[in-house]
Amino acid sequence: KAMIGKLKFYKNKGYEHALEDLEGFEIIWVISYMHLNKGWNPKVKPPRGPRKKRGLFSTRSPHRPNPIALSALRIISVNPKELTITVEGLDLLDGTPILDVKPYIPYCDAFSNVKTGWLQELSSVDEVDYIS
Repeated sequence: KAMIGKLKFYKNKGYEHALEDLEGFEIIWVISYMHLNKGWNPKVKPPRGPRKKRGLFSTRSPHRPNPIALSALRIISVNPKELTITVEGLDLLDGTPILDVKPYIPYCDAFSNVKTGWLQELSSVDEVDYIS
């Protein structure tokens, strides 16, 4: 089940105004700083598919040379007065610094009929999940 959580913003920075008009969107992109990452490897074993090491940049591993993460999260609610966005699909640790929030806009964020590299070898993206 997808994790539900709240993104909290600092007071007295104008974020109450920045959060206005976001309620009408369904999905947001959240850019965050993976503050607890301690290094990276150029080859990693993804949690899905054959237990084979892959080039880091062909995976979604959180351990990267630059610890910036990108998450697509479903908006449950936006509360500018409380400076929060309640989201579903949260894949961040409590206290992870948020660098930016952008709305998902299908005409510029969705690309159909694109190649997905080694993932095309799997019968489905849920074929084998070594995390579960």
